[in-house]
Amino acid sequence: MFLKFDAEFRQGMRDSVPIVLGAAPFGLLFGALAVEYGMDIGQAVLMSATLYAGASQMVGIDLFGTSVAPWIIVLSIFAVNFRHILYSASLGPKIAHFTVAQKTIAFFALIDPQFAESERRHERGYRISFNWYMGISIPIYTAWVAEAALGGYFGRLIKDPYAFGLDFMLPVYFLVLVMGFRRRRNWLPVVAVSGVASVAAYFTIGSPWHISIGAVAGVLLAALIAGDDPLPEAVEADPEHV
Repeated sequence: MFLKFDAEFRQGMRDSVPIVLGAAPFGLLFGALAVEYGMDIGQAVLMSATLYAGASQMVGIDLFGTSVAPWIIVLSIFAVNFRHILYSASLGPKIAHFTVAQKTIAFFALIDPQFAESERRHERGYRISFNWYMGISIPIYTAWVAEAALGGYFGRLIKDPYAFGLDFMLPVYFLVLVMGFRRRRNWLPVVAVSGVASVAAYFTIGSPWHISIGAVAGVLLAALIAGDDPLPEAVEADPEHV
């Protein structure tokens, strides 16, 4: 069967709860800003449902409707989403047992918190099953799309989102994800080099390319100083201790 609503699926749904709650303000903010930038609610919902990448959606609504050439918009979104290539490279071997169709769905749903939770599950020694993966991704995706509609509708009541500091949610959101890996070996030097490279690129090359440059710098350093500590072997999850 393609998907079973078993214990692992239910565990994935439980694991999704803090992510859904944590990402809710960001999803609502996107809907509000999309309407402010000239989109209607239907367009905002469609963008969340198809692009499904919060940071890239923010870049997109900032560039849509301007005189910027379409290829510049595409390249800008690619620069922001470059980190997902790195996510895929890391997660790919861990879901090698997925079918082609399952991998297609899995990589579409591979957003930042999905990657972080998958990595943590693997580090705990549990196999990343498709049922668990979908159990965590379906609630996140559904909530994200719904939040775009709610934000677009009720966001009209907020005349100036920036006056409330709502635009600061994005960096705080990513900072929380990064801190979740702070116990990993060589975490501090990798984060430091990535941050310095990103800031330097921001002031020399500009946004949004500083995101990809910072990510590549961190990956290169991690590759240079990587140890040979073995990763935990994936095991079949015990439904009572997932």
